[in-house]
Amino acid sequence: MPFSFGKSKIQEPVEIMDPTAWMIDNIVSDFLLMPGAVLYMGMLGYTFFAGCKVFKALPADSSVSYKFVSFLLACTGGGILVPIFLNGVPVPLANDAYPIAIIASFCLHFYFPVLREVAALSKIMKVILIVFYECIRASVVVKLTYLAGAKIDPSVFAFPLFGPVFCGTIGGCGGGFMPLSKGLDPIKNGMSSPIQTAFIGALCFHLFMNSSMGESCIDAKTKAQVHMTLYFIGAGIVNALGLSAKKTVEIKTKKE
Repeated sequence: MPFSFGKSKIQEPVEIMDPTAWMIDNIVSDFLLMPGAVLYMGMLGYTFFAGCKVFKALPADSSVSYKFVSFLLACTGGGILVPIFLNGVPVPLANDAYPIAIIASFCLHFYFPVLREVAALSKIMKVILIVFYECIRASVVVKLTYLAGAKIDPSVFAFPLFGPVFCGTIGGCGGGFMPLSKGLDPIKNGMSSPIQTAFIGALCFHLFMNSSMGESCIDAKTKAQVHMTLYFIGAGIVNALGLSAKKTVEIKTKKE
């Protein structure tokens, strides 16, 4: 029999149990992550819901070309700006699915404006559109924040801090600033809900992925995306349906 001196026995790999696997191994997470054909449904819902805001703000006598370009920029504003910052290809040029969804949604808005009125009146339809809209928006924030963290070199800290957070924030709300002729008007009266949620989501995701919590978590990126999506959906529904607590100011009058 052959003998081995100074060699340890080969140990079989130990299977590590993940106690948080339930976060991504269920029907809800499978939908929130928008896999396969569900992604195209999400794109259509995202672009249609964004179009509701665009067509509401545009003058009725605007030309078709002006409406379409405004619609395009509103749907892909963050996906255009951030890749330019990172020396990449803008989303509308890199993924043909987005232009197809944008054209389809634009035709629905232009030829069937009654659908926009139904979305404004029906809470059920509005919630469905918000779910699709926020799922896609969360996916964009995650992808662009992660991409920026990989492309930007660290400077002061062990990982780039402000750059990825800035890119993720712009990715989640850049459409509100497009066209750029708007300037800072979108934040003139304060930051809107999409801006706030995009910033909080990008900040928490980036810090989580670059801390010990993310390193010790299995499928950290996927689980973080699921939580961010739920946060976006909750904030979007509360904001759209006016469910937030309204601050009331009591004016006391002095009686002489």
